[in-house]
Amino acid sequence: MKVLGMIMAGGKGERLFPLTKERSKPSVPFGGKYRIIDFVLSNFVNSNIFSSYILVQYLSQSLIEYLRTSWTTRGIIKDHFLTIVPPQMRLGEIWYRGTADAIRQNISLINDFAPDLIAIFGADHIYRMDISKMIDFHIKSKADVTVAANIVSLKEASSFGIMTVNNANRIISFDEKPASPKPIPGNTKFAYASMGNYIFDKNVLLKILQQKYCDVPSLDFGKNIIPAILKQYRTFAYDFHSDKLAGIKPYEEQGYWRDVGTIEAYWQANMDLLGEKPKFDLNNPLWPINTSVHNTPPTAYMGGEIERSMLSNGCIIYPKTVIKNSVIASNITVMEGAVIEDSIIMDSCTIGKNARLKKVIIDRFNIIPAGASIGINKENDSQNYFIDPSGIVVIPRGRTKFL
Repeated sequence: MKVLGMIMAGGKGERLFPLTKERSKPSVPFGGKYRIIDFVLSNFVNSNIFSSYILVQYLSQSLIEYLRTSWTTRGIIKDHFLTIVPPQMRLGEIWYRGTADAIRQNISLINDFAPDLIAIFGADHIYRMDISKMIDFHIKSKADVTVAANIVSLKEASSFGIMTVNNANRIISFDEKPASPKPIPGNTKFAYASMGNYIFDKNVLLKILQQKYCDVPSLDFGKNIIPAILKQYRTFAYDFHSDKLAGIKPYEEQGYWRDVGTIEAYWQANMDLLGEKPKFDLNNPLWPINTSVHNTPPTAYMGGEIERSMLSNGCIIYPKTVIKNSVIASNITVMEGAVIEDSIIMDSCTIGKNARLKKVIIDRFNIIPAGASIGINKENDSQNYFIDPSGIVVIPRGRTKFL
C-alpha cells in the first residue's frame, strides 16, 4: 500500500503570540530541544511513512530553516522524501484558504506520486501515534475516509468537532462544537472528537476536491467536507485511544494528545514532561521523537538546587541557583543566585545573577539582567512585559546572538 503524507504546517498560531511573532505555530520550540512539528514528523517516520509533503504558509522561513538543518529531506530511494511546499498559487494569486483548499492547490503532487492512500495530518499537536494502525483500520473497514478520533468528556466536547458513530465506528453525524454533544455508543460520559487527522483513498479525495468542491473558495475538511460526505462515502472514526504504542510507561496518560494552541495550554504541556512520573515521557527509545542535533558540550553544573526540571545540552549552571519545575533549553547560562520556578527558558538565554523568574516563558536569545524580578509582581510586569490572560509572562524572542 503506497501512502503519501500531506502535513499541514501553515498555521498562524495567533493565540500563541508573542511566541509566533516571527514564526509559525509548528516552528515554536517545545520541551527544551524540540519544535512542535517534530512530533508529527516523528510519528510518520516511526510509522514507516517516508514520503511526505509539508505545506507551509505564514512566517514560514523559521520552519523551513529548521527542517533544512534538522531533518533528512531525502532517503536512499526516490520515493523517500520530505519536501516543503509553500503556496504555489496554481489556482490564482491566493494563499491556502483552509486545510482542504491547501490539498486542492497541490493535487498535481498527488497525481505525480500516485499513492493508494493519503494521510493528511496537522503539525501543531503534541502526541505519539502509530499511523500504520490507523491505516490498517481504514483498510479493514473498507473505508473511503477515516478520521482520527480522540475521546473527550461530554463536558469539554462542545469545544470540538464531535462525531456520532454506530457500533462499527462508521460516522453517522459530524457536528462542529455542538451544544448537546452525543456520546460514544456504550459510553455515556465521553464523546469522539476529531483530531484533524485523516486518511483518504486517493480516488475519493480527488473526486471530492475536483468535482464536488471545485468552485468553493474557502474549504476545510472539518468544517465543510466531512459533514457533507457521510452518506455518499464510507467514513469511519479511528479510536486514537486504541493505539497502544510500545514503550509507553504505566504512569503516563494513555492516549496523551494536546493542542498547544494557547499560551496556557503550551505551558501546561511543557509541565506535563516533568517529574518522576510525567504524563508524557519523552524517554521512549521504542518511539523516539526526532529533532535537531545540537553541537554543544554537556551541561556544566557548578552547584545549586535543581528539582523536577529538564536541562538540555550546553548549559552552565552557577552555584547558589534554584531551578524548580522548569524546562531549560540548550546554551542557557544561569548566573549565581538566580531562582527559576515553573518556567520555560528557550535556547541561548542568560539569566542574570540573583534574578527571580516565576511562571515565565522566555523565548530564544534573551538576556535577563541581574536582580530582575519577573512573574512575581503583576503590576510591575504589566508595565514591562507581555502578560497572557492566564497570567503567564511571555518575553518574545531577543536579538542577541551567541557564538
